Amino acid sequence: LLSDEDHKVAEAYHSWGLKKFMGREFMGILRQSFFIDGHGKILHILHKVDTGKHHEEVVGFFKNRK
Repeated sequence: LLSDEDHKVAEAYHSWGLKKFMGREFMGILRQSFFIDGHGKILHILHKVDTGKHHEEVVGFFKNRK
């Protein structure tokens, strides 16, 4: 778990930005997933994660990776 009250980590990963909901704009966490290997290298990023399909995208990434 990560506590990121000042958004430093989110901003470093470009995961803090403008969001829109019901005609209102505000800053917040962008829904993204990062696949990071044991050496800290980012292998893949899923932008605009769809919670209904997220598990399929994750499994698909690892099945297709050789």
